[in-house]
Amino acid sequence: MDLLNTLVDKGLRRELPTREEALAVLATSDDDLLDVVAAAGKVRRHWFGRRVKLNYLVNLKSGLCPEDCSYCSQRLGSSTGILKYTWLKPEQASQAAAAGLAGGAKRVCLVASGRGPTDRDVDRVAGTIKAIKEENEGVEVCACLGLLSDGQAERLREAGADAYNHNLNTSESTYGDITTTHTYADRVDTVTKAHAAGLSACSGLIAGMGESDEDLVDVVYSLRELDPDSVPVNFLIPVEGTPLAKEWNLTPQRCLRILAMVRFVCPDVEVRIAGGREVHLRTMQPLALNLANSIFLGDYLTTEGQAGKADLEMIADAGFEVEGAGEVTLPEHRATAGGGCGSHESAGCGSHEGAGCGSHESGGVCGTTVPAAAPANEARTDLVAVRRRGAGTDLAPNA
Repeated sequence: MDLLNTLVDKGLRRELPTREEALAVLATSDDDLLDVVAAAGKVRRHWFGRRVKLNYLVNLKSGLCPEDCSYCSQRLGSSTGILKYTWLKPEQASQAAAAGLAGGAKRVCLVASGRGPTDRDVDRVAGTIKAIKEENEGVEVCACLGLLSDGQAERLREAGADAYNHNLNTSESTYGDITTTHTYADRVDTVTKAHAAGLSACSGLIAGMGESDEDLVDVVYSLRELDPDSVPVNFLIPVEGTPLAKEWNLTPQRCLRILAMVRFVCPDVEVRIAGGREVHLRTMQPLALNLANSIFLGDYLTTEGQAGKADLEMIADAGFEVEGAGEVTLPEHRATAGGGCGSHESAGCGSHEGAGCGSHESGGVCGTTVPAAAPANEARTDLVAVRRRGAGTDLAPNA
């Protein structure tokens, strides 16, 4: 297919595809899907080999959020039945992080619900970063605390944070339909602040909220312009009790096409499969590793994910390898550009308050009985379970 050959050539040169080419990827047929995956896989392997980076979420403060993001189980007035608790102590957060690091994660993502941190909150997180880094040499720490005020990114950087996550989530033209308590421009401003402070920026999207192909391309092109080092791709989990509870729009094939499009537009950037992979990709998760070079290990913020052991087995069975703590994630031209864990050259690509380091709250659940012969995009509420273990509980985490 001429389109795919063109996109591979552009990806190897870090050249931006045209919007028409990106839209054409999303419009490919299921008959062509494996060809699309193979083509995007060439770009992924050129820049990242067969390495898979593991990231681990720690939900420092759950629920109790004043924002009205329609996709979020922690939103204002939520009736989702999620865990609700205020700030974990540094030693509690460090203990939670240790489980993920023992499972092979090299980055810990510290998340707190809310519009944005107060200066006192930044002090709290600084103490938590110190506690984690004292116990784990070489660990990367990414903070996700919402909208940043002037000077806060610099303080997080001084405290030892390596990265900051804040997702754009959807296109600028549709953002007001999803959230009314802050703006798309507010989100862009926070990513810009993280960049300016020397933090490695992490910013991505949520697919499946009823957006058009044009909306998906718009947000991914906006991300490339912002130039984050990491782009988490979340797939909406329609959690009961949220306004988007009936939005079951995704199939495994659709998810793969979205990931391929992101890889072509953002060829040399860490593309992370974030929340929703278990629910929407399901048995096609291993195929998605040919497109993305990063995933979350274990549970998400407010919902259960696939067992950490199953994640590791999936990576090995698919012929990939877990990225070691001593390996540099990004290609050399990005890793030496200066900023956080390696950042911001012009050809790069570019959080919602409750979706730590890019993970949508509602990840999947492992070990669930799957009904036979269910249509691909039928509502799979059987695959969604509220997290009842790990951070904020007395039970051991899933890592």
